Amino acid sequence: MPPLKIRSCTGKKSLAGISEIVIVVGEVQRSWSFLENLFIHSDEVKKELPKESAQFVSIDKEVRDILADGFKHQKALNFCVQPTVLPRLEKVQSDLTVCEKALNEFMDSKRIAYPRFYFVSPADLLDILSNGNNPVKVMVHMTKIISALETLELLEEGVRPFAKGMHSCVGVEYVPFTVECKLLGKVEVYLQQVLNAMRDSLKDIAMKSLKTYAEIDKESWIVQDPAMVTLLVNNCQWVILCEGAFIKYPSDKDAVKKAYEHQVNDLKGLIMMVQGDLTKPVRQKIMCLITMDAHSRDIIDKMVGLEVHR
Repeated sequence: MPPLKIRSCTGKKSLAGISEIVIVVGEVQRSWSFLENLFIHSDEVKKELPKESAQFVSIDKEVRDILADGFKHQKALNFCVQPTVLPRLEKVQSDLTVCEKALNEFMDSKRIAYPRFYFVSPADLLDILSNGNNPVKVMVHMTKIISALETLELLEEGVRPFAKGMHSCVGVEYVPFTVECKLLGKVEVYLQQVLNAMRDSLKDIAMKSLKTYAEIDKESWIVQDPAMVTLLVNNCQWVILCEGAFIKYPSDKDAVKKAYEHQVNDLKGLIMMVQGDLTKPVRQKIMCLITMDAHSRDIIDKMVGLEVHR
């Protein structure tokens, strides 16, 4: 009986050792495979974290040696009873933790530099940073970085492409950039340039649309600009209509009523348009205009009833 007890204790100890090593190996493999693509294959991470990248090279070699040794032994017991296995794994695990901490601090610095990265998951952010030198690969993440943006229209010129415009993921809409947008430098730098190009382009298009509103018929004007610009300028025109009526009031007592009639006629024109043959994006845009113009009509109607002049 005593020998059986000794063998039983030895067996329990071996099983406990195997269990501990299997758990540590699993944790090491997860961390190592996650960090390998960044510290080994990402030029951006190598440039930003040279010390940790150099350290990871030795970590990578050690992990591969340990896994190769495990494959050579085949049986878990034979591999796990080696006295050096657990200390080596624990050392690797500790070194991986240092690299992961440095990587998290690196990602936080990128989020501070470009706050929209706070809305991107860590895995996606790492993929963006890993492919920062290749804007084409970053495009798959644009919907997560900028709301309602599907992707950028790229013009391949030289080593790095230029951004020509943007495609919306809400409906089907393309907006060309009116300013040059070079995708150069670090990813957070050129993504900020993309935001600036978006704002400047929409401002330029809106200014042009505001001028052409009075020069062409409304039906032609509606289809020529991006939806957000059309809705914005349409509201601007309503404000101009109301302010013009107030200015005319001293000499024209029916100025506000005439503004109301003008608004009603515009609304009827939109209803007639939506009854025709339209593309889906244009129809959606006109439906939004009808909703907004109906509200604007009701406001002028209320001003007429309350005799609001100023």
